[in-house]
Amino acid sequence: MRDAGEFIDLALQREGSWPRADEFRARLGGDPRVGDLRFYGTSVGAVRGTIRDALVRHRGLNHDDVTALSSELWSVPVFERRLAAVVLLQSKIRVLDNADLTRIEGFLRTAQLRELADPLAIDVVGPLIAGLDTVGRVRADSVLDRWTREQDVWLRRAALLSPLRELRAGGGDWGRFVRHANLALSRPREHDDQAADGGLLREAVGVVLEDVAKNRPELEFTATGT
Repeated sequence: MRDAGEFIDLALQREGSWPRADEFRARLGGDPRVGDLRFYGTSVGAVRGTIRDALVRHRGLNHDDVTALSSELWSVPVFERRLAAVVLLQSKIRVLDNADLTRIEGFLRTAQLRELADPLAIDVVGPLIAGLDTVGRVRADSVLDRWTREQDVWLRRAALLSPLRELRAGGGDWGRFVRHANLALSRPREHDDQAADGGLLREAVGVVLEDVAKNRPELEFTATGT
C-alpha cells in the first residue's frame, strides 16, 4: 500500500503548518513519554478529509490492504500519520476482525497520548468487538481481560474506555466494566511505571461513569477497593 501511504503523507504535510505544529508540540509534546514524536501541524479535520480522499482514490481496499496501510502510517513517529491510521481503522471498521486486536495492541503500546490511544479504544476497539459473532466476542473479551492486568497503562486505559459507545447505546456488559474498573482502581500504585498512571486510569473510569450517568442513570457503580 505504498502509493496510498505516500498520498496520505504528502497530503498531511501539505495541509500542515509550522505555527500549528509548534502549538501541537507545546500542548502534546511536553509529556516525557512522547519521546521523538514529530508534528506536521495538520488539523484533525484535514486528517479526516485526507483519509476520506484516500479511500475514494483507492477504492475497494480489503482487510489486508487496510491493516497494512494502518501499520505503514503508524510506523513513522509523526502524530498526524498515527492519527490518520486511527481514522482509517475507524472508517473501515467493518473489515476488521478479532485477530486485528494484536495489531491494535501494538499501536496502543506506542500511542503515549490520549489523543491517539482514546480514539483507538473508543472508536476502533469498542465497535470492532461489538460487531463480532459470539465466538469472536468471547475471544476478544479475553483479550480485554488480559489488558486490564498488563503493566502498560495505555492497554489498561483502553480496556476501560472500549465499551463506552456500546454502553451509551443501551448495550454492553456493565458488570464486566465494573470489574475492570475496580481492578484498575485497586491496583497498587507501586506497580505503575509513572506516577501519573493511576490518574490516567481513574480519569478513564470517570469518563465512562459520567457518560453513563447522563445516558443510563439506572446503572450503578459499586467500588470494591481504593
